[in-house]
Amino acid sequence: MNAEVNPEPGRKRGKGRMSAAERREQLIDIGRGLFSERGFEGASIEEVAARAEVSKPVVYEHFGGKEGLYAVVIDREMRRLLDNLQQVPTSGDPRELLELAAYALLDYIEECPAGFRILVRDSPIGSASGSFRSIMGDVATRVEHILVAEFEARGFEPETAPMYAQMLVGMVGATGQWWLDARQPAKDVVAAHLVNLAWRGLAGLEKSPTLITR
Repeated sequence: MNAEVNPEPGRKRGKGRMSAAERREQLIDIGRGLFSERGFEGASIEEVAARAEVSKPVVYEHFGGKEGLYAVVIDREMRRLLDNLQQVPTSGDPRELLELAAYALLDYIEECPAGFRILVRDSPIGSASGSFRSIMGDVATRVEHILVAEFEARGFEPETAPMYAQMLVGMVGATGQWWLDARQPAKDVVAAHLVNLAWRGLAGLEKSPTLITR
């Protein structure tokens, strides 16, 4: 799993001047923090440079501008989230897969809250396009294949599987956005209740659900 990295802005690593690679990483870390705090529009190259204690041309030299820095930050966060989600198997018991997918997303939120805030702030789930939406769309496609087989085995219409896949992934994503700020209850409890609703429906809810994969 990928841990949140937030070094103190402007601090040099070891003695002497930073190498170009070290400076680039420092600027990415600072930009990530600013984009998380203020969004793309609220952040500025001036403040990135000020926090790094460098001139604006240094930032432009590395990224060409705010858009370039933002693109690098978004790309890294997408990779972190995808790394978590790609650890979920694509076949197996449907309930276990649902648990693992929900837990993988909550893991990423817990470890990289700043990154998740960036992804959903500027590309919310309900938008027509956006990086987070595209990732969740990919997850829905994977879920769809699992649901088709399950629906056929139970005598349900397999043509409805894509719709149900979107419902499940949307519920997990929206719950993740809520938990980003709430942080209560604990991750295991949130995942258990999420799967409780998704798997059993309102009519069959368990009073004290638990995760079978934990």
